[in-house]
Amino acid sequence: EDKSVIQAYGVWGPKKFMGKEYDGIHRTTFVIDENGIIEEVITDVKTKVHAAQILK
Repeated sequence: EDKSVIQAYGVWGPKKFMGKEYDGIHRTTFVIDENGIIEEVITDVKTKVHAAQILK
């Protein structure tokens, strides 16, 4: 598996779940403008209110 993109964005790494540590993708949103510039990085993604997080 090629992980070059997720590693370039820094979203691949150690995670913990139920006391176990493993490598995986961190839930992160990148807000990218029409010119391809990252305007915001949301690392504290809350699924129930994520749309509001993005639209603020």
